[in-house]
Order: sequence, then structure tokens, then C-alpha cells
Amino acid sequence: MNTKIIKVSDYEITTIRKDIKNLHLGVYPPSGRVRIAAPLKSSDESIRLFAVSKLSWIKKQKANFANQERQTQRKYVSGESHYYFGKRYLLNIVTIDPNPRIELKRKTHIDMYVKSDSSHKKKEKILEEWYRAEMKKELHAIIKKWTKIIKVKPNEVLIKKMKTKWGTCNPKSKTIWLNLELAKKPIHCLEYIFVHEMVHLLEKKHSDKFKAYINQFMPKWRQFKEELNKQPLNYSHWNY
Repeated sequence: MNTKIIKVSDYEITTIRKDIKNLHLGVYPPSGRVRIAAPLKSSDESIRLFAVSKLSWIKKQKANFANQERQTQRKYVSGESHYYFGKRYLLNIVTIDPNPRIELKRKTHIDMYVKSDSSHKKKEKILEEWYRAEMKKELHAIIKKWTKIIKVKPNEVLIKKMKTKWGTCNPKSKTIWLNLELAKKPIHCLEYIFVHEMVHLLEKKHSDKFKAYINQFMPKWRQFKEELNKQPLNYSHWNY
């Protein structure tokens, strides 16, 4: 791959030439990093003209990131805010000797039972494992529902930490990956991302056909997408 930086208006744009057919533009957190992936034979001028044609969209996306709420780095101490399927909870650390666990209390608190000498990394791991388990529970019903509606079934639905994507799909292996951060977002946002990736099993590209499918299956997808993109950014999403 051939990577270089170009400047268009006031923006620095990373350009990457790849073995693809079309130009692809992306704006990423935290600060609205701009990247254009272009076919190998694309000229610098064609890429520049493409960027110029998208300046208003780039400006809008960068403004969205600038105004988006951001969490500071989590310290995993009592009184700290954590999100669970779109709702804000306060963490309560309970020091015990037995095996660690997480419990939701009074719809306001996440109780974390840990040993008194548990490290920051240990607490982080405990919470992430709990998020993963909770997300799997929700996905069970979501997968069952949407495989019947869309009439296609993935071979695997996996959960992993991702910095710049809410989900991804490999149509060839019929594997879908979902971002662990979705366990902190409203459940209908998790459902939207799953449906989006499921539609890629019918249509690989974000084509008119793809949009027609997702409009058919989930007419409110734009509303869900906008809501998801307004959710607080995790520290790990923007500190790099």
C-alpha cells in the first residue's frame, strides 16, 4: 500500500492506495482524522478533487466529534460513572476474598466485588468480561429475531474491542464481529449494528441495493445511527 498525506483546504488527509475499485472516505475519532482509500491507479489530482467535493461533509463530521461527549480514562473506583446499555450507573467497589463478580443494584449502581489488592487492569478485565457476557445474552434474542426476518444466518457472531468500527462482516466466511463498546450503548443501537452487518451477507458493498435492504428491514436505521454516534466516546476510542 502507498500512503501519503495531502492537504485540502485546512485539512490534512491521509491517502492510501489499495487494490479496490472505488474511492472511500472516512472521518475517525477522536479529532476527526480524515482518510481516503483509493484504487491503485488513482492520480493525486483525482483524489484531491474527490476530497474537495466532500469538504462540507468532512467539516460536519469533524464538528460532530469536537462536540461529542468524551469519558476520561476510567480508574475503576467507587463513584465513577459507567454505562450499561445506554444507562448511566455509578460503580461501587466492594472488597472481598472470594471470586470476583459484578452485580447491578437498584438500577443505579454497578457493584464490583473484588479482592482488596486488585489492580486497575484486573478491575478493567472483570468489567469487560461482564460486559461481554451481558452482550452475548442480548445477542441471543437479536440473532434469533433477525435471522428469521432477513432470512440469512451468520456462521459466527463474535465480540471484540475495536477502535474505529462498531461492527464488521466477512461475507465469505459469514462471520460478524461486533464492538464490545456496544454493551454500553442502547440495545436498539446494538440491534441496528447487527442488522447492518447482516445485510452485508446479502450485499457486500454500501450500494443502493444495500440501502434498499436496510430500509426494508429497519426503516428507522438512520435515527438509530445518529443516536449511536451521539453517545459518549470511550477513552480508548480517542486517546491514540
